[in-house]
Amino acid sequence: MITTGALLHGPRERLLTYSPEEHPVALQLGGADPDALAVCARLGFDAGFDEINLNVGCPSDRVQHARIGACLMREPAHVADCVAAMRAACPLPITVKCRTGVDEQDDYAFLHDFVETVAAAGCTVFIVHARKAILKGLSPAQNRTIPPLDWTRVRRLKADFDDLCFVVNGGLDDVNCIAQELAHVDGAMVGRAAYHNPWLLTEVEARLYRTAPPPSRRSALTAHLHYVEAELQRGTRLSDLTRPLLGLFNGCHGARQFRRHLSEHAHRRGSGIDVLLHAVSLVNENPLEESMARCSNA
Repeated sequence: MITTGALLHGPRERLLTYSPEEHPVALQLGGADPDALAVCARLGFDAGFDEINLNVGCPSDRVQHARIGACLMREPAHVADCVAAMRAACPLPITVKCRTGVDEQDDYAFLHDFVETVAAAGCTVFIVHARKAILKGLSPAQNRTIPPLDWTRVRRLKADFDDLCFVVNGGLDDVNCIAQELAHVDGAMVGRAAYHNPWLLTEVEARLYRTAPPPSRRSALTAHLHYVEAELQRGTRLSDLTRPLLGLFNGCHGARQFRRHLSEHAHRRGSGIDVLLHAVSLVNENPLEESMARCSNA
């Protein structure tokens, strides 16, 4: 999520930079001023993004003070005004990510009214984190786990607004769970589960799209070393590039050593791709082969 203030007054070029390999890629905006959101949506279009998403689900204190995120769910008419302004300024799809409710306003009627009001402004895609946001007393991390999940709310929205697209989010941590929800709604958004276990996405590809997975985790990583090298040349820190990779080898022999080496060395000034390559060398994806090798050398 990029706030409108950061985009309008900050390092715009850096904030809007992405790799062409990421397409289709969405720009998620945090903001509450329709005019500012309209300008930022147009900037996203000019930068080549494929979708502009309005965040109406973030529960952090910092964004609440700026009238951004989940607190906006209490103002569906204002969210509709924001969507209308963004649509008028930008030809890309304008989507909304929200929660099922906020604090005490968490019954289905509240959620139904929010969707109905915002849809009337032209939003046809809603990504719904299937738990309410508790804005007082819980941290953002706690808001991802403590409020109970209720995927049935998203299913009910789809039944009531069949002409709209609903994507369920929250707690989808395995391919069976994802497939189960896709039988009822239009899409599934996987966030933390993919961050902590990137290899999960190969299971999703194989199960849902019949796509053959890469031959190994190592091959998937080395195929994108050119991206790492290019980012390092641009001045990106190695630790920023390797943080999403820490769970790549979960379940493999040497995974702990892989994580430890990156955690200890990637943040150091001047760390290069050799740090990553050494970390990869510590992993054996096939423990059976390693065990057989030990036996043959005994």
